Amino acid sequence: MAKEEKSRAMKEQAKGKAKEAVGRMTGNERMTAEGKADQMKGDARQAKEKGKDTFKH
Repeated sequence: MAKEEKSRAMKEQAKGKAKEAVGRMTGNERMTAEGKADQMKGDARQAKEKGKDTFKH
């Protein structure tokens, strides 16, 4: 399950970056903010999984 969560984190980060870039190109501040929020969720999920890995070994 850890690999599944890590891949989900990577997807959220990529989705956030894309959303942020589109928001900046179109001048849509809401989309830019949503992209940043998605990236932060991905970062948090990735940090959680890294913490689990640290205590696992």
